[in-house]
Amino acid sequence: MLSVMVTAATHAQQNQLTDQEKKEGWKLLFDGRTSKGWHTYNKKTFGEGWKVSEGTLFRDTTAVKKEAGDICTDEVFENFDLKLQWKISKDGNSGVMFLVHESPEYDAPYLTGPEMQILDNDGHPDGKIVKHRAGDLYDLISSSSEPVRPVGQWNDAEIRLDHGKLTLYLNGVQTVTTTLWDKQWNDLVKGSKFAKMPGFAKYKSGHIDLQDHGHDVWFRNIKIRKL
Repeated sequence: MLSVMVTAATHAQQNQLTDQEKKEGWKLLFDGRTSKGWHTYNKKTFGEGWKVSEGTLFRDTTAVKKEAGDICTDEVFENFDLKLQWKISKDGNSGVMFLVHESPEYDAPYLTGPEMQILDNDGHPDGKIVKHRAGDLYDLISSSSEPVRPVGQWNDAEIRLDHGKLTLYLNGVQTVTTTLWDKQWNDLVKGSKFAKMPGFAKYKSGHIDLQDHGHDVWFRNIKIRKL
């Protein structure tokens, strides 16, 4: 009984803003209880393959017959500071995308949105690929260090985009910094798998997207502040 009470108390402490965060303009994107504010990419519904479980947004791959796919915010964002926690399953793969544009023209979020990679570096095959490891700007820039925590532990991620200047942090460590839409950025894209995707990173505002890559993954404490 005590264990259950402690667990419930722990969950209750998540997905909340401090008074200081409220003063600074932070907003919760997930209330810990419902899927309000989220929908399946390019749809109006919320796929049943995702669950709200124990204060997390959880991609449950045991729900194999349930609609899944990426989920994204109802709201779009331009200049922002995004913070969240993620936990990946053994051998798992996922990601957080941003500047995602919804349109029948694009049948997947990665066609428009850059991604901060989420990965079990030791267990998933992508862990052997440069620029595909946890904390990387996927297929574009490798993490300057690898502060990722072991599978089953929570990681703190931050994506900050301020008028084209992009900075990624993992567990408090800056892993990537770059500037979008300048010549160096365009050269990076041309040298990546996104070179033949004309809509990739072309939109200056868009949705925040949580990737369904076919593996269990958990998210919580998702909050954003407009810059």
